[in-house]
Amino acid sequence: MAKVVKSDAEWQAQLDEQQFRVTRLAHTERPFSGVYWDTRTPGLYRCICCNAPLFESDTKFDAGCGWPSFFRAVPGAVAERVDRSHGMVRTEILCEACDAHLGHVFEDGPAPTGLRYCVNSASLRLEPKKSE
Repeated sequence: MAKVVKSDAEWQAQLDEQQFRVTRLAHTERPFSGVYWDTRTPGLYRCICCNAPLFESDTKFDAGCGWPSFFRAVPGAVAERVDRSHGMVRTEILCEACDAHLGHVFEDGPAPTGLRYCVNSASLRLEPKKSE
């Protein structure tokens, strides 16, 4: 898959203000404020910037942290890098296709992975599962 590259002006024209701040400037939305933190709708969570598939709804769980949390990403969809901001060391997660900031991953999640992908709702778009 080719990398999606756009200028800040192009991203600003496509995204609302909060989506731009979160995905392109690595800001964080307030806990319990995002549209998906407690959503239970079956489907596929996609990148708000480039529409790449990121997380399946059956990997979502309630971590009690106020952000959507998943124990597994779609294979190859999420990149990681060290984040040393705010006086701590964390693992930032980004969309592999467009480098959108998604949130962070922690090693305090449930089985089977033990991971908690803590994701900003502003970086996601839920594609509900079609009824069969």
